[in-house]
Amino acid sequence: MFSNIGIPGLILILILALIIFGPKKLPEIGRAFGQTLREFKKSTREIADDVMKDSDEDHKTIKK
Repeated sequence: MFSNIGIPGLILILILALIIFGPKKLPEIGRAFGQTLREFKKSTREIADDVMKDSDEDHKTIKK
């Protein structure tokens, strides 16, 4: 999706974001976005771990 933007496109997006939100609000938005990504990755990792744990338990019961 974003593979065709390139460096000039990213710079333009950053400039527009700076104009729209201002220099005081931009760090807050970035921080909130980072926290959201961190929580999403954590949740995804926990779900994957649960699935692997259930899969391992299923394999152990089948071998018996």
